[in-house]
Order: sequence, then structure tokens, then C-alpha cells
Amino acid sequence: MKLNLNIFTLFTSVLLILSPLIFSNEFSPEESRRILFRVDKLVSYEGMDFSGEYTITDFRPGQGTSRTKTTMFRRDSEDTFTIIIMEPISDKGKGYLRREDKMWLYDPVPRRFTVISARDRFQSSNVRNSDFTKSTLAEDYRIVGHTMGQLGSYQTDIYDLEAVTDNVSFPKMKIWIDQNNLVRKFEDYSLSGRHMRTTAIPLYTRVAESYVPSQIVIQDELRGKEVNGSFEHQRTIISVEKASFMKLPDMVFTRAYIERVSR
Repeated sequence: MKLNLNIFTLFTSVLLILSPLIFSNEFSPEESRRILFRVDKLVSYEGMDFSGEYTITDFRPGQGTSRTKTTMFRRDSEDTFTIIIMEPISDKGKGYLRREDKMWLYDPVPRRFTVISARDRFQSSNVRNSDFTKSTLAEDYRIVGHTMGQLGSYQTDIYDLEAVTDNVSFPKMKIWIDQNNLVRKFEDYSLSGRHMRTTAIPLYTRVAESYVPSQIVIQDELRGKEVNGSFEHQRTIISVEKASFMKLPDMVFTRAYIERVSR
């Protein structure tokens, strides 16, 4: 009995010593910010202006496919962007303007700006308005869990995130980061833990030291329809072309510019 007690005591002592290595999945605030900042830096363009042509294709099971073509202008140093819709004809001339925490939608028919939310769906697709902003994971989230796993051909670090601010579209996330610190997959969750969206980024275009996600696939985990006996989710594919970091005129990020090009 004494021998068994000694073995139990020794086992318990070793377990207590090793438990931080075995069971701890905690990250200090500093370490969490450091990891997420590396991810943000690659796809945020501080000190540069960004422009590109975005084609947003929305697949709705049983309803068909719709396509929206836009021109995007972004200035991350001022946390602002402008989007001008080029197609379809019925929406041509509509414009979106974001300046820090404020957003407006311009409709050229009544010639009126309407205040909108970053959480709103963009043109009724699976894209949220916030998806067009610069990446601010290090500011908005903290890491609360970590594992590793294979995602297709990528060996990835998988991080569970919880929001540290209310200014986010989803309070919980899971992200897959490859060995180049590029996010290859997101899963968005509600506060209760309900899976809301899945986003995959299979393609990036490298421009100088930065990366532009050139293909993004977003699946709505809640919306869809049963087709031929199986449930199909609504999906949106974003394709980005003609990425540029040329300097843009200040006027591009104003209401006056949107009104002028929307005529």
C-alpha cells in the first residue's frame, strides 16, 4: 500500500510539472497580439493605397446565380474604403463609403446616402461589409485555443479566437494559418457557439511584400435549400483582379466622388 501511495504521489508530482505543457492552451495578451499581428500585416496595406476590381458571384440553390462587379479603393492608414458598383445595370452607380466606424450607401436613383452597418450583408450576398476592411485580428480578438492540422496541402496552425470588442461581425472565430502566416480558412461563430459562416481563401497574389486574396469562397452555414435530396448551402465567390498599390487622389474617399461617378 505504501509503494502504491509513493507511485501515486510521484505520478501526481510529474503530472503537475508537465500539465502546463500538456493541457495549457492559454496565450498571454502580448503573445496573442504578436501572432495575429503577423497575419494582419501581410494583408493590410499601411502607407499604401489599394485598388482592384472585385467580381462577386452569389450561388443560391434552387434560385440561380447572380453576379456583381465592383471597383474597390482602400486606404488603410485612414481606415477608409470606397466601392463603386459597375454591374448589374440595375445597381450600376451605387456606391459604398466607409470612414473609420461609419458607413454609407449611395443610391443614384433618389440621389441619397443611407447610413448602414459594417455587419450588413453586401448586396444581399454572403459577404459582410466588414469583409472589405483591412485585417484587424490583433485589435479585435484574442487567442483562446490552439491546435495544428492539415488543410488540403497546407500544414496549418488552428487558432480559436474570442472578440475583445463589440465592433466585430462575429464574436467567435476559428482560423487556419499556413506556414507563411496567411489565413487559408475562417469559421465564424455566434456568441452561443453556433457556426454561421465558413470562408476559404485558396488563392493569394503577392505584390511586393504584401498579399492580396485573389479568390475567396464564403459559405453560409445557415442558409440554403434541399436540391435533389441533399442540402446545398448558399455560397459566394469573390475574385479580385487588377490589384494595384498606386497612390489615389484624396477625393476618391469622399461622398462627392461617389456622387460624381454615379451619374
